[in-house]
Amino acid sequence: MQTDTVIFDMDGLLIDSEPLWEEAAAEVLQEFNIQLTTEQFHNTRGLRTEEWIAHWLHHFKKDLRFVNDAMEMIIKKATEKIDSHGTGMPGVQEIFALLKQHHYKIGLATSSPMAVVHVVAGKLNIGHYLQAMTSAQFLKFGKPHPEVYLACAAELQSSPIKCICFEDSFNGMIAAKAARMKCVVVPDQQMRHQPRWNAADLQLESLLNFGENELKLFH
Repeated sequence: MQTDTVIFDMDGLLIDSEPLWEEAAAEVLQEFNIQLTTEQFHNTRGLRTEEWIAHWLHHFKKDLRFVNDAMEMIIKKATEKIDSHGTGMPGVQEIFALLKQHHYKIGLATSSPMAVVHVVAGKLNIGHYLQAMTSAQFLKFGKPHPEVYLACAAELQSSPIKCICFEDSFNGMIAAKAARMKCVVVPDQQMRHQPRWNAADLQLESLLNFGENELKLFH
């Protein structure tokens, strides 16, 4: 079935913000004497901040009463860091221009709060392309549940089976596939070799590698 809609994840895909989220999270976790490995950070990418911090506080047997305060502090720190230091990933402008040229509906579905979405849309100058922006912040479920992708498709008045999702995280890929959408993954360089990405419909090293030929695969 021919696709007519593309929905993008945000952090780590459109903007190089994952290191900034990790930096913010590490600063907050340090107050609990918790230090995560790079692999631990990677494995929990794509989760909402509240679920992320609850997971690690539970894992390290810390008091879960601190979840909300820790979540708010991580979001505050990350938003400030992204606003000051966030940079767009290679290929962002090119892929948005390509999709507009082919009259695709374009949306964004993220686990990040909407405040961060607006910061990123402004920094990357992509707001005029986006016909829907959805955040899992106040939804019942976050990724890897498909709710945020289904909500975005509904806002775009698109059938899920006519949607292509772009993701960089495993949890996001699972969410997209659970929504019955096609999924293109652009994993972090350190994670590209992992066989779990075989569940995606297409794997790329960069958004720059998605052009006319790749778009035809979904016609």
